[in-house]
Amino acid sequence: MDKTLDLSVSNYGTAKDLNYDIALLPWGATEPHGLHLPYMTDAILSHDLAVDAAMLALERHGLRAMVMPPVTMGSQNPGQRGLKFCVHARYETQKAILTDIVASLYCQGMRRLWIINGHGGNNFKNMIRDLAVDYPDMLIATSEWFGPVSSRDYFDNPGDHADEIETSVMMHYHPELVNIADAGDGRAGGFASEALAKGQAWLPRDWSRISADTGVGDPRLATAAKGKRYAQACASALADILRDLCASDLYKPLDTSSQYGLHIR
Repeated sequence: MDKTLDLSVSNYGTAKDLNYDIALLPWGATEPHGLHLPYMTDAILSHDLAVDAAMLALERHGLRAMVMPPVTMGSQNPGQRGLKFCVHARYETQKAILTDIVASLYCQGMRRLWIINGHGGNNFKNMIRDLAVDYPDMLIATSEWFGPVSSRDYFDNPGDHADEIETSVMMHYHPELVNIADAGDGRAGGFASEALAKGQAWLPRDWSRISADTGVGDPRLATAAKGKRYAQACASALADILRDLCASDLYKPLDTSSQYGLHIR
């Protein structure tokens, strides 16, 4: 691992004389992950995928990214906050954290920041829109580490929390943190309303009503080999997204050859 790409293990002596094209900000949560994964799973995985993507971007595209330490303050659903040691961070708290990070990086001359999110309850779009008002010349983007690659091609029975996906990827990066013998089956319920079940209307799921062991999806088919294959595919896709975010111009030329609007005959 190139320590100049990971602020968790880097130092000022190595970073101060290097030029960085972009900062990567892993963002997770502090919450139970089934009976077998660490509370910090979302922060750990978003960080490790960001580091792998940064290394690939340097090798493939000659672009240098600094991966910031992961933020552990995630937004929780109803029914989660009452679980022992689960921490719910309000929108205002998350926005304040992001605002301070952006202000610090901007002061140092950084003009690109990419949030690598690992927690489904986090949503940064409105925060980024607000920050674009205050920092119009700074690019701030967000992606989920698992977003670019379909899990269906890599796993037998993917769920969406402490499931085969997260368990396999954690087995790949940190097998010592996985207690698969303690894992539940991740059996999950859902909404009775067809509209809510299909996503035609949205409200946060009450975790105490849908999961007995805090997981959603059976983790017991997880393997380190599946996790490695999927993590490598995700890191590769993220490295190419990083290249695109560092392009000199993000926009196609505007076609002005035709007239748009109303045509009165």
